[in-house]
Amino acid sequence: MNHNQLHDYLEKLRQPATDWQAELEAEARRDQIPIMERDGIDFLKQMLRLNQPKRILELGSAIGYSALQMADAVPNAHIVTIERDHERAKRAIENFNEHNSSQTIELIVGDAFDVADQVKQKGRYDLIFIDAAKGQYQRFFELFASMLTPKGVIVTDNVLFHGYVVDSSNASKRIQKLAQKIDTYNQWLANQFDYQTDFYPIGDGIAISIKKS
Repeated sequence: MNHNQLHDYLEKLRQPATDWQAELEAEARRDQIPIMERDGIDFLKQMLRLNQPKRILELGSAIGYSALQMADAVPNAHIVTIERDHERAKRAIENFNEHNSSQTIELIVGDAFDVADQVKQKGRYDLIFIDAAKGQYQRFFELFASMLTPKGVIVTDNVLFHGYVVDSSNASKRIQKLAQKIDTYNQWLANQFDYQTDFYPIGDGIAISIKKS
């Protein structure tokens, strides 16, 4: 039994995407906008259902796919999401309005570092989801971790970066440099003694960091 066979077996057991989910996935493919992989989003949503966070901060809205998926998992949660690209932010707002989540999802347009004070004024967050500029992951963590509630969780996507964190020898110089930054972040994250961090080979790799008591 190989990995591909197991993947195909699990794929048959997965619930099919709803119409709006399939539409956004098709839009992302068409416009070459990176969104969270289905394995990863399913894992994240199940974790949200178990923990029931009331306030969520997302770094990197893109077209609103992940925020809408999180709102689907925890409809009563308030989600603050940040996007610096104005065109993507515009499309995200359209998607939020179209799918009736505009009351639970609040989008802030701007660079995450520039709007940090604005984000902080809105209160603390039970969960922070990092899925923005990969080369800035450590800076994101260091800046926004102070906004967590005492039992808060930080989820980081793309920590395996399509396997390039292990071997990027055949990749472009830009990809190699980015893979090195993500690997440095992973090593740094694993050694943060104030957090218990586990790494999961799901989707493109997910790290879950939980504040220690």
